[in-house]
Amino acid sequence: MGVVSTVRKLVPEGILPSPETGDRNFVREAWDRLHRLPGGKVAFSKLVGRAAPYTGTIDARVEALDVGRSEVVMRDKPGLRNHLRCVHAVALLNLAELTGNVALAYSMPDDARFIVAGMSIEYLKKARGTITGVCECPVVTTSERQEYQVPVSLRNASGEEVATATLRTLVGPKKK
Repeated sequence: MGVVSTVRKLVPEGILPSPETGDRNFVREAWDRLHRLPGGKVAFSKLVGRAAPYTGTIDARVEALDVGRSEVVMRDKPGLRNHLRCVHAVALLNLAELTGNVALAYSMPDDARFIVAGMSIEYLKKARGTITGVCECPVVTTSERQEYQVPVSLRNASGEEVATATLRTLVGPKKK
């Protein structure tokens, strides 16, 4: 059974809010409903990848998600490597953005939305093997227009930090 049909089976029509309706927090509800089910973390990660197709190209898995915190794992695959046989800089940036975005999205009120307005990243050493993105971000308590700095640490399997990133994110109210 494919991931799409598995997701449809686990999440029948109407059980989760649509991200377009604006009346509930899709990321929080999807994670809360799926992550404890067998294959639920994979299903949630695939949903995120379908909602943001470029993000899905790194095939990362959300392993932990809570208010103000996330952990996202990206396995080292040949398609993600550069000519030096380490994880490509853009794949690391993509992982940092995904890690920060799910942490922030999970933590926001139902009537808020966000967009990344800028990103900075510092590459500290060559990234090889499985890379884990960890984010501990500000908790957004209002949909009032405001800018947030969302820090992300990228670590290799030994726990060594290979890169640090900061997402400059604008939060505001959803359109009615």
